[in-house]
Amino acid sequence: MGIFVALVIFVLWGAHLAYCLLALDFSFRSPVAYLHLLIQAYLSTGLFITAHDSMHGAVSTNRTVNRLVGRIAAFLFAGFSYRKLHRNHMLHHQYSGRTKDPDFFSRSQNFFVWLGVFFYRYASVLQIVMMALIFNLLRLVLPASQVIAYWMIPPFIATVQLFLFGTYLPHRLPHTEEMGPHRARSQKQNAVVALLTCYNFGYHLEHHESPGTPWWRLGKVKAVESKQRAG
Repeated sequence: MGIFVALVIFVLWGAHLAYCLLALDFSFRSPVAYLHLLIQAYLSTGLFITAHDSMHGAVSTNRTVNRLVGRIAAFLFAGFSYRKLHRNHMLHHQYSGRTKDPDFFSRSQNFFVWLGVFFYRYASVLQIVMMALIFNLLRLVLPASQVIAYWMIPPFIATVQLFLFGTYLPHRLPHTEEMGPHRARSQKQNAVVALLTCYNFGYHLEHHESPGTPWWRLGKVKAVESKQRAG
């Protein structure tokens, strides 16, 4: 099932990107253009969530296949190094909400400051060079406005989405007793909101308590744990 879900995201991302680049003309005055830009950003978020599930072995029981899917998803998202993402994410789970957590910024809880640090910690020179090379290759056959709008901007929007719902809201101070040892909180249970905001990643406490659960099953984990706490 994990492979099937990953392939669906890959196909939707690739097909929609191709449609945007080849069949749509970007215009600052067109609401349709902005709609497709946001759709592409949402599908880009799905790529990262797929890479994230791969880091927890939740895509395939075959380690080679699982890692391959993760590497492809991380690269397609924005040329990320899967190895670096995996290393940092394991540290995040080990030191969640503490100084050694690479996703946590203890010196400031300001959204924009923390977001800037988040970008800085995950970007690399090789990644920037690679993305610049791809951009210039695409520019040989496509208008710059098309490439910027539908290929370059969506990963930035997706990163902000991932940061907001997967890092800032779940782990920001103050840390309360209800957040437990993971120093993580979850959004309220709502299947539609959870899916649209960040592929159920807002159920963040549940993710930390059950990291091997794929994103599309976190809603069930949330429902079960909510009943247990209520009972």
